[in-house]
Amino acid sequence: MNQDGDAQGGASKAIQTREPEKVVVEDPLPDYPRYRIEPGDRVSLAAIDPDETEHYQKKKHVGRELEKQRRRIQDLQERLYAENEQGMLIVLQAMDTGGKDGTIKHVFGGINPQGCRVSSFKVPSAEEANHDFLWRYHKSAPAKGRIGIFNRSHYEDVLVVRVKNLVPEDIWRERYELINDFEHGLTANSITVLKFFLHISKDEQKKRLQSRLDDPDKRWKFSSNDIKERAFWDAYQQAYEDALGNCSTEHAPWYIVPANKKWYRNLVVARTIADTLEAMDPRYPPAEEGLEKVEIPD
Repeated sequence: MNQDGDAQGGASKAIQTREPEKVVVEDPLPDYPRYRIEPGDRVSLAAIDPDETEHYQKKKHVGRELEKQRRRIQDLQERLYAENEQGMLIVLQAMDTGGKDGTIKHVFGGINPQGCRVSSFKVPSAEEANHDFLWRYHKSAPAKGRIGIFNRSHYEDVLVVRVKNLVPEDIWRERYELINDFEHGLTANSITVLKFFLHISKDEQKKRLQSRLDDPDKRWKFSSNDIKERAFWDAYQQAYEDALGNCSTEHAPWYIVPANKKWYRNLVVARTIADTLEAMDPRYPPAEEGLEKVEIPD
């Protein structure tokens, strides 16, 4: 197949996996599709309950199901790595204390590190700042056969820069389209893009910040800058609403995951990833011909 054919095939498959619950049949069907933002939808975070947990009541009620989804991810990631024809990018965004690190720890425990890489993005270095804003993210995008996880991402360049007035509005608004093009390019290269906004309440953030202060073993996670950032809560909520609404596309959907209950957050993310990987249908490559005749010498 030529390069154009590969691109069209990759984009087509990515669109098919956008609604994996319709490909991966379960009984009952999973409930996470209602957290997916449809292209063109206006987003109101205030209308979404961060305490939502479906029919689950306690952490112990999801333990077995979460482990099932983790094992599915492990198996499918192994097939994805062996096949080496498609990949996945997972984007995690949240307010401070939203649970990005915890999600990675509890969803991807047991994953073969050869086929998975986590990239975290801080303030751009001098070299990064001298390139276009997507340069450092493109460098970290996963190759075929791999799962890449962005702990914070290219969306910081339409979030913090907007809230802190680091660039003019006409620049950050133009970036929505550039981000969509970037993600479309990944899907055209057979990299499925999944994006999760871990939605917590302002009260829950306060509790989590306080718990870090109260626990000497967790104080290393606390920064006085967390208090300064908290003062921008409303501005960040508006920035997230616009980013999610403008950049949830047919090829790269956003999910708003209720995240006040960490155990439910982990289940929704794991279930969505597992179903999407299964819809991608990675397969082990064929074995070398004639292996049935091979005898291992003494």
